[in-house]
Amino acid sequence: MHTFFEDYLERLSKLHQGIIEAIKDLPPEALDWVPIDHPSAEMNSINVLVTHLAGAERYWIGDMALGDLSGRVREKEFQVRGLTSDQLLEKINSSTNYARTALEKLTMGQLKEERKSPRDGQVFTVGWSLLHALEHTAVHLGHIQLTRQLWQEDH
Repeated sequence: MHTFFEDYLERLSKLHQGIIEAIKDLPPEALDWVPIDHPSAEMNSINVLVTHLAGAERYWIGDMALGDLSGRVREKEFQVRGLTSDQLLEKINSSTNYARTALEKLTMGQLKEERKSPRDGQVFTVGWSLLHALEHTAVHLGHIQLTRQLWQEDH
């Protein structure tokens, strides 16, 4: 694997470790808790955030970068409830493992190749897709950490 992809995987794994740290030891009710439960607030539970970021990573790394279609139904990610921390950890570990396998298949030359999104037909480069997956995960890690902090203050 090229050093770039090794570094990418290290950064993604570091974000995943942050997610694991943020969700460990939380009771099940904390995983479904929403800080402001109102439709206009657009806030999500930790269960939704982890499920969504795992789905998004699979989409941007697999569907977009590799052309390995997942059949993702994004809307369902926002309806998830009742998962345990072990189930969320499995999602994170599976995502890390998939990314490792996917990155081993990519070359530096492919980063500039364009791919059409199966979701909306927009065109993105492989490089952009990979970077977006990393950025998206980092943003949601912050959301997960804040949700944990708010839960701990409130309970």
